[in-house]
Amino acid sequence: MFSNSTRLDVTLICGVTDMRKSIDGLSNIVAYELEQEPCHEHLFVFCNRQRNKLKILQWASNGFWLHYKRLEQNTFKWPGIEDKQLSLRITVQQLDWLLAGLPLIQPHAHATLCYHYHDL
Repeated sequence: MFSNSTRLDVTLICGVTDMRKSIDGLSNIVAYELEQEPCHEHLFVFCNRQRNKLKILQWASNGFWLHYKRLEQNTFKWPGIEDKQLSLRITVQQLDWLLAGLPLIQPHAHATLCYHYHDL
């Protein structure tokens, strides 16, 4: 879904989020619990207790997008439900894996490469 946006930062909000929260409630979690700025190009990903619903809060130049996905079967491989960690930074590729029902760590996936050209 977001694979063409490799420059986006992605943060999973670990644990459980009340999916009744909308843009204001989710941006308050980002601002006051995580102490981060919700109004910059960043994806903040939230999950419910049953791990079958996700919301993604995204700022886009002059307003928020709120993406919502509900699974009809199965659950997301959501990390940190039992942990005390508030958030986890992941890559866009890992977010795509999560949305596809896969764990964040794929040991057989190709590593992302970044080439730097040096003056010769």
